[in-house]
Amino acid sequence: MSMLYLTAQAWRAAPNKRILFFGMSGLGKTYVSNILRGAGRWFHYSIDYRIGTRYMGEFIADNAKAEAMKVPFLRDLLLTDSIYIGSNISFENLTPVAAYLGKPGNPDLGGLGMEEYCKRQEQFRQAEIRALMDTEYFINRSQTLYDYPNFICDTGGSICEWVDAEDPDDPILTELSKQALMIWIKGDDDHTEELVRRFDRAPKPMSYQPEFLTRSWEAYLTETGLAADAVDPDTFIRWTYAQALAHRQPRYAAMAKNWGITVTADEISQVKSEADFENLIAKALEDQG
Repeated sequence: MSMLYLTAQAWRAAPNKRILFFGMSGLGKTYVSNILRGAGRWFHYSIDYRIGTRYMGEFIADNAKAEAMKVPFLRDLLLTDSIYIGSNISFENLTPVAAYLGKPGNPDLGGLGMEEYCKRQEQFRQAEIRALMDTEYFINRSQTLYDYPNFICDTGGSICEWVDAEDPDDPILTELSKQALMIWIKGDDDHTEELVRRFDRAPKPMSYQPEFLTRSWEAYLTETGLAADAVDPDTFIRWTYAQALAHRQPRYAAMAKNWGITVTADEISQVKSEADFENLIAKALEDQG
């Protein structure tokens, strides 16, 4: 277990700075990535965008086509290649990925059967791992093709679900730590409360570690006494969200302790420029020795 930059001096002197953000969605990963990208010297590699365009694009498009085929008017147009259906994914709009992942529960309320839901969860898991392991390829591409000196890997909140941060030979973390400085953006209790409130207003599909999902689903059915096909999908994922935050927090902490550094969400919110960010990371490296 080692880091790409061990000291503040090494970080400041590096002609090609490479970083990877991880942590819960909503704490500033994309915010600071946009600031750095706007500075003109940083290539922004979004894991979620890569998942949606490269590894799950066909799943997403075929799912939309399957829904369209249920409408006779659209079915005829599709069968004659008269219309095209695709997803309009962008860095700012990753809704097609979330919509495909879906939520388990009552089909009349838009829910998926658990078997189909788990299949899509597994598709996402494999896609995210592949996208993460593409980091070196994009580092090389950003330099040789676009001549960017610096690189940001902006990961999704579920990265911690697929790694074992206590294993010094974890294949994903071993590869990523060789390529970039891993930075945890850590929230406090107030941030957690705000994330829960935000999620409660607009619950969005998430990806879960299979063991966590199974425990949560079985506990919810036991607690509510509901049959699987009677579960309100939004109610279930709202019920699960706070538990998912608690489940992920120690996993992020272990990743930062063993493989990277920690900065707080409040510190990230104060970053207004590339220089601010470079100073913040130098301070974090000094503080963590």
